[in-house]
Amino acid sequence: MNIKPDLTPESWQYRDLNTRAPSLSVLADTLIELAQEGHPVCAGTADLQHSNGLVKFHDAYPDRFVQFGISEQNMVSAAAGIATTGMMPYVATFASFIGLLTCEQIRMDVAYCAQPVRMIGHHTGISMGFYGTSHHATEDISTMRAIADLTVVSPSDGAQFRQLLRHSATWPEPIYFRIGRGHDPVVYEASEPFELGKAKVHGIGDDITIIACGMAVHGAKQAVEALNAAGHSAGLIDMHTIKPLDEAAVLQAAERSRVVLTVEEHNILGGLGSAVAEVMAENPGKARLKRHGIMDEYALISPPMKLYQHYKLDGPGILEVAEALL
Repeated sequence: MNIKPDLTPESWQYRDLNTRAPSLSVLADTLIELAQEGHPVCAGTADLQHSNGLVKFHDAYPDRFVQFGISEQNMVSAAAGIATTGMMPYVATFASFIGLLTCEQIRMDVAYCAQPVRMIGHHTGISMGFYGTSHHATEDISTMRAIADLTVVSPSDGAQFRQLLRHSATWPEPIYFRIGRGHDPVVYEASEPFELGKAKVHGIGDDITIIACGMAVHGAKQAVEALNAAGHSAGLIDMHTIKPLDEAAVLQAAERSRVVLTVEEHNILGGLGSAVAEVMAENPGKARLKRHGIMDEYALISPPMKLYQHYKLDGPGILEVAEALL
């Protein structure tokens, strides 16, 4: 029987996915740019070069690419070893594996040894949908931000990811990037500037300020626009760097707004909401805090867009949560 591959946007044909999901091409394209500019970058993956687009980097720089097979822990340890030679490795696999399975290797071989390894966890949060709990990554922010000397970054779209990747070439600490499944809605123009460790403040609201990261930024932006159109004073902070957290931006919101709402595609325990709560607890302002995300449970199994609706992580859902607070 001759069965043609399913090439619809909902398909999981990984060899074709990155051609239809632009954000999955950002990693390889940016690493190629950095290599061409003379940066000592190299790349590796755990049998997922088609799902993360690194096959393109392999084709351009085959001597700088390592296919580790399904051995994620070995990949991270090997990357730490490669880094001692003066290279800067970027290694990528599903966020559920690199953000959880390789925690010990990241802690001991990379962060403790201060090696400039950049770890990219893709298809993060609940974006793996039907693949279920083993492939959902709703604890990785908590795990990674608890490791000393490790930067944690959650870009909202491809344009932001590209800018922050470029900054990573000169960043002194190892970095954990968590990115989506490549179908990220566009939030920013390609020319928009970003800095690691510096939040993108879209405004501080007198009534409410939403602090979001990753895929939640797009929905939060829609919610803020709707709130302002309805007569409320609402603001938005894109906290793309979760560690080190931009505490000044958090305190600005806590001092001016009546409510601060954090939104993340992650367990509300230990993630962005917890990071913001820690700052607000030690530096009290007038705002009360509401954390919104996965409510300390294992996510259901369903198509990603249905899950975002169910957990109120899309624009209408975030708006509903914000209106209830107000």
